[in-house]
Amino acid sequence: MFYRPSEGHGLPHNPFNAIVTPRPIGWISTRDADGRDNLAPYSFFNAVAYVPPQVMFASTSAKADRGDTKDSVSNIRDTGVFCVNIVEYAARDVMNASSATVDRDVDEFELAGIDKAACDTIAAARVANAPASLECKVTQIIQLEGESNFAVFGEVTGIHMRDDCIVDGRFDVTRYQPLTRLGYRDYGVIKEVFSLTRPDD
Repeated sequence: MFYRPSEGHGLPHNPFNAIVTPRPIGWISTRDADGRDNLAPYSFFNAVAYVPPQVMFASTSAKADRGDTKDSVSNIRDTGVFCVNIVEYAARDVMNASSATVDRDVDEFELAGIDKAACDTIAAARVANAPASLECKVTQIIQLEGESNFAVFGEVTGIHMRDDCIVDGRFDVTRYQPLTRLGYRDYGVIKEVFSLTRPDD
């Protein structure tokens, strides 16, 4: 099968998200200019550079009370900072609860019953028991093609790692089993890993 996205795929559901998988989930916590916390998951998320460490996430829709975007991007525009919390399999239900479309003044930490902790290098909250959290200052926000599509890039200024995830000096993802986003309403979980040596190593 071949299709041009501009002409449609003819299938019952869009296959694009199912093709580009698995995707890590960036559970983005922000704080608005009035000090209200927000938490929302984004599956268009990844690390993009080592030195300095940098990450990105993309927001692809808008809310009526935020104009051209959603709460996360709107808050980041105002404050210039955000935190990426890594999602473990055990947090799948509360992560999903935090994805609800609610009014801008609703704190998703409270809505979903998620414990929060203060960040160290930025003025925002983080998921207290997340396997890892990356505190970030914005480097750029890029408007992408299409309505309400924004890519947010940030430099990581502080990193929290849960002690039980560090094994023999390495961050061991099998200790918490990362949740990943697939297509449609599907998710995956990482339970096993293997190593490959590059030819030039």
